[in-house]
This record gives sequence, structure tokens and C-alpha cells, in this order.
Amino acid sequence: MKHRIQFLRRRREFITLLGGGAAAAWPIAARAQQPTMPVIGFLRSSSIERSPHLVAAFLQGLKETGYIEGQNVAIAYRSAEGQYDRLAALAADLVRRRVNIIVATGGSAPATAAKAATSAIPIVFTTGGDPIREGLVASLNQPGGNLTGVSLLAIDVGSKRLGLLRELIPNATTIALLLNPTNPELGQHLQDVQRAARSLDQQIVVLNAATEEEIDSTFAAMARERPDALLLDPDSFLVSRRDQIVTLANYHKIPALYDFRESAEAGGLASYGPSHTEPYRLVGMYTGRILKGDKPADLPVIQSTKFELVINLRTARRIGLEIPPALLARADEVIE
Repeated sequence: MKHRIQFLRRRREFITLLGGGAAAAWPIAARAQQPTMPVIGFLRSSSIERSPHLVAAFLQGLKETGYIEGQNVAIAYRSAEGQYDRLAALAADLVRRRVNIIVATGGSAPATAAKAATSAIPIVFTTGGDPIREGLVASLNQPGGNLTGVSLLAIDVGSKRLGLLRELIPNATTIALLLNPTNPELGQHLQDVQRAARSLDQQIVVLNAATEEEIDSTFAAMARERPDALLLDPDSFLVSRRDQIVTLANYHKIPALYDFRESAEAGGLASYGPSHTEPYRLVGMYTGRILKGDKPADLPVIQSTKFELVINLRTARRIGLEIPPALLARADEVIE
């Protein structure tokens, strides 16, 4: 009887142990069967927090392909905050995280950093220049490799911006050009404007600023030298300091032409550049298509050709500038 009691006790312990082990194993097995949510690495050269409308446009494009952040896709946001030398490390971090795709926005520098970090993970970019010349793709129709995206064609409009600034200030003798000397695309930007200046017989004074303090000192110098107008380079750091630059330009009553409409909406005199919301929506759609199985090599680079001229009439009155009626008539938007 004693041996039978011990046997039954051991049998109950074995069954209990087996039952507990099985119960513990079930949740693990169930989790293993659940699909893993894909992760998008969103790499940007300038502040993400200051560009909520662009992120919203990107998310809209994703949504149109069936992906909603937090429901069936996750996004790892990384921003260099205008410091281009941080992009390589941020791109490498996304690769280490094994994200499913990298979205590189804010000029060619993020795309270049992402391309250097991986040849396997798909990359969708926005760039303001020629992606072939920048070495991102082999051709626009058949990109090849792991990159595709949208070209905003923003860099090559420097001559157009200079011409518009001459229309704003017909008697301008000296125009200041504000650049960020750390921008990898600086040479291309500068050559475009200098070529246009020679054709217009226009004197250009090049000014550099790569920090907030340098922006302050540069405007202090302009207040002393008094250029007739100011042209802003489409640089991510300068875009991130939009409010500072607009405030200083208006305070010193320096007529300035900016690159994107957000600057004119923030109080800048005028802006001329590509529309950004639609390209970001298209990038979102390309991202969704790639997550569904399309290959970047088979998706042609989209060229955005929509440009917007925005004039802030309130600011013009504040700084004592009369806008030519012909220019007002051509504007896509006039802020009264």
C-alpha cells in the first residue's frame, strides 16, 4: 500500500508538472504564430517635429496602400537635426535594427548615407536634385539596386529664384546668398546661382552659417553692409532655423526669397520652390508598395514638377516694399 501511495503521488506531481509546462508553453507558441509588424526607418536630415505636415502626407500615402502606423506597421524616426555628419550613424542604427525599409528625406544626403549603410534594405528617398548625378540610381525609369523615390528638382531652380528676386527688387545691385557650408550639396547649389548671376550681370555676396550663432552674426553683418536682397539656399539646417531667419530678415527689413512656402506662411516675404506634401504622399505610397512585395529597382523615380510662388503681402507692407502687380498676378498664393 505504501508503495502504491508513493506511485500515485509521483503520478500526480508528473501530471501537474506536465500541465504547468504545457500551459506556460502555449502563450509562447501563440505569440510565435502571430505575424511580425514591419518596421519603417524614417531618416531625415532636418527636424521631424518641425515638419508635421510632411510626415502627415507620408502617412497618408502609406494609408492609401493599406498601412496605418501603430496598427500594422511601426515607424522608427531618426533626425540629424540639420547636422549632416550625424546621418551615417543614424542610417547604420536603422540597419542594425533590421528595419524592413528606409525612407530617406530632406535632400540627397540622407539617401546617400542610407545607400552607404546597406545594399539589401529597400530605400525610398526624396531629393532636391538629379538622383542620377547624385549617384543614387542608375536611371530614372529603371533605378536598379535597392533605391527609388521622388526628385523634387529643387536645386536646379536657383536661377529661377534669382530671377524672381530681381523682379521683386528691380534695382538691386547686391544680393546676398545664405548657404550652409557643411551641406554636401553646397557646390552644386552655388554653381547654379553663380551661373545665373553671371547671365543677369548680378553681383552675389556669399554668406555662410552652420549654427544658430553664425546666423545671428551673419545678419548682424548684413545689417551693417545692407545688401539689397537675400536669397536662401534650400538647406535642411537653414530650413530648421526658419523662424530665426524670418524674424531677423524682417527686423532688419531685408527682402528675402525663401525656398519653401512654410517660410512665407511663417512671415517671410516670399517663397518659390517645389510643393512638398504631394511628393511625401508619393513616397508613402512607394513605401507601401515595397512592403507588399514590389522591388525598388522596378519602380521609376518620380519627378515632381509642381512649383509654388507664395508672396506675403503683409510682410511686404511691414518692411516697406511694394510688390510689382505682374508678380502678384503670377503668384500661386498671396497672403493678405
